Amino acid sequence: MKIPAKLKSKLKKIKCLILDVDGVLTDGRVFFIKGQGWTRLYHIQDGYGIRLLLKAGFPVAIFSGGKSEELEERIKFLGIEHAYLGNENKLIALEDLKKKLGLKEDQLAFIGDELFDIPVLKRVGLAVTVPHAVEEVAKASDYVTKTEGGKGAVREIIEMLRSIHKIPGPVHSGSQ
Repeated sequence: MKIPAKLKSKLKKIKCLILDVDGVLTDGRVFFIKGQGWTRLYHIQDGYGIRLLLKAGFPVAIFSGGKSEELEERIKFLGIEHAYLGNENKLIALEDLKKKLGLKEDQLAFIGDELFDIPVLKRVGLAVTVPHAVEEVAKASDYVTKTEGGKGAVREIIEMLRSIHKIPGPVHSGSQ
């Protein structure tokens, strides 16, 4: 994988990957199942990539303005310890995460796609978005993934991090 030099220097500093959910881990669509409620679809390769990072001791966090049982189950299944749900003011989550992990902002990468993600994108060391993000978010980002959100965009960044930080795989043969 060919990583541009400017991006490579930012990736080298990163010690934690922070993810938005809707539009990043999913394609942004939600659907309703009678008797179960609203739900989303997640990409299996994103999940496996997250597990690879976590197994290597590389923290992954979730910042989402939404909160649902289905999302909480996904976070639990993947083993993500740091999840901040139900608050669109993601700067509160950023401050708490930095304190918990003892990291500086330039050691954090964030993937977001919506207007309320911009304050965090402007503060972290690597700001990433997806191709379908709103224009203001793209302007606030260092990198726009080639892959769409919910279709492997998270894995695209994870593979860059794995390459730079020499993070091995595989974890196991289970489903993600």
